[in-house]
Amino acid sequence: MKIIYASRTGNVEAFVDKLGLKDVMKIENGSETADADFVLITYTDGYGEVPPEVEDFLASNYDKLRAVAASGDKSYGEAYCLAADVIADTYGVPILAKFEFDGTEEDVSGFLEALEQLK
Repeated sequence: MKIIYASRTGNVEAFVDKLGLKDVMKIENGSETADADFVLITYTDGYGEVPPEVEDFLASNYDKLRAVAASGDKSYGEAYCLAADVIADTYGVPILAKFEFDGTEEDVSGFLEALEQLK
């Protein structure tokens, strides 16, 4: 399954790199088009918001979205990785993972296991 991600500070991009998957695409401005079913990995913006470029991307590609994961900072408390919850609730998809910054090896293996079960 394709992995589509958004990364502002590089944390999500580093996490995606650790996955070692080949079918990946980065959201640059939200005008991109998904050519296959995908799992979205995003950062959480502000105090728990979905990044604007991700909202734009999903507006025209939501029909291929199969699951979501998010990066965040635990110091934000209740807003930690809240973008994943918002997207999951809005589009009716499962959350595969929530991880801090660029994730641990445990986060990577957990995501890959969840991704395998999704297929």
